[in-house]
Amino acid sequence: MAIQQTGTTTRRRRPAFTQPKSAEQPTRHPAVALAMALPCAVLLVLLFGGWEQMANQAEALAELISR
Repeated sequence: MAIQQTGTTTRRRRPAFTQPKSAEQPTRHPAVALAMALPCAVLLVLLFGGWEQMANQAEALAELISR
């Protein structure tokens, strides 16, 4: 721990990473969010047979973009 001199007394400070944060919420990296959501999405696609529908939508989108 870091030592801080204040006048005649010496006190110890907490390192910055252990300081309590303000009311703001910590943000999550987008790759972590993707890693959490992608397996769930794949499972839902496989469980409900949405593979064909997803392929149809992707094909329609590709045709729309190519125009």
